[in-house]
Amino acid sequence: MKIQAINGFKDILPETVGRWQFIEQQARDIFERFGFQEIRMPILEKTELFVRSIGEATDVVEKEMYTFVDKGITMRPEATASVMRAFIEHGLHVQQPVQRLYTIGPMFRHERPQKGRLRQFHQLDAEIIGASEPRIDAELIAMGKMLLDELGLNVSLELNSLGCPVCRPPFKERLVLFLEQRQEALCDDCKRRTRTNPLRVLDCKKPSCRAVVQEAPSLLEVLCPDCDRHFAEVRTALEELRIPFQINRFMVRGLDYYTRTTFEFLTANLGAQAAVGAGGRYDGLIEQLGGPPLSGIGFAMGLERLALLMEQQDNRSIPAKDMDIFVAALGTTTIAFAGQLTHALRQQGAKAAIDYSGRSLKAQLKQAGRINARFALIVGEDEWSKGEAILRDMQTQKQQPVALSGSTEELARRLLAMVRTTAAP
Repeated sequence: MKIQAINGFKDILPETVGRWQFIEQQARDIFERFGFQEIRMPILEKTELFVRSIGEATDVVEKEMYTFVDKGITMRPEATASVMRAFIEHGLHVQQPVQRLYTIGPMFRHERPQKGRLRQFHQLDAEIIGASEPRIDAELIAMGKMLLDELGLNVSLELNSLGCPVCRPPFKERLVLFLEQRQEALCDDCKRRTRTNPLRVLDCKKPSCRAVVQEAPSLLEVLCPDCDRHFAEVRTALEELRIPFQINRFMVRGLDYYTRTTFEFLTANLGAQAAVGAGGRYDGLIEQLGGPPLSGIGFAMGLERLALLMEQQDNRSIPAKDMDIFVAALGTTTIAFAGQLTHALRQQGAKAAIDYSGRSLKAQLKQAGRINARFALIVGEDEWSKGEAILRDMQTQKQQPVALSGSTEELARRLLAMVRTTAAP
């Protein structure tokens, strides 16, 4: 019996990896334009970290975490809590009052696998810690939109405010009263959420629950003066940056740590999994985890969904991973020299390949074509006896002789110069 990958865990094959690398390179470039630095955290964290930050009554903590119960550790289901733990543990605020951090890596949630959503999934995550100004919210959203634009993806932006510890408790009371009067129309999960986490009912995707919440009260109606002013300034800043958005008063996100600004980047091309990126402000989370009373805001984007969208829209060419030169050695006399030359080419920075099997020239040139080699250097015994090789342009089929004089390092430099001169547009 063949052993196969676990359900919800997927191999990323070489023909797909190029797209992933392109997305990651674009993200790193844009994040660094905005002054972000990369941070890398472990995959395993203490379970308490996620319970305290995400919220004990959330779906993630209740149903989806991969937890080693006997050890009290969990495979991270999201990145923000881990970034905050590292931030607090290493006192990063002492080094720099405002920290701009990003990370790229795998997360784990036990949920039903579907298009663009796996049990091991990968995220780009960006966080700004220590800045509370509304324009910071707009700047972070603008960075996310810039990345999606430069990837060639068509998305829409939805925005909401979840208020703060001042205005949210009275709203929860109003919402619970509203939901208790409509229990018969709610799904079983939302009946339970009415008691444990009523805001999550607003985000339920089931038609019966969505119909109910259309008439539900909105937090935007009861924001305290500070939250109302903050949200107004965020909207103004986005308008100044010419970033279109829509208000979605039912957006609550799935994690308890969010406050004030929340947002989602949505697509119509992935079915029910419409969000390709989302985030929000989490003022109070750092203090809740034992750190200083600093504010923060961040977002995450799913690499699987970005890659799927790029494949579907097919409107951005991914730079090909072509080889510069394939060295075709023919006969036993030339194989050692060809191996040394290939190594010297690689030391000079060339992408070089060689076939040691001793196959025919036709077979080796076919192999050069399969790996998209721009040139092939043919070193046969006849050429060797004349002290030269043949450099073939694999696109035009034009050939030119190359003298096999000097050391392999000198020859590699000369050969690479010829390759780059010939290949230049």
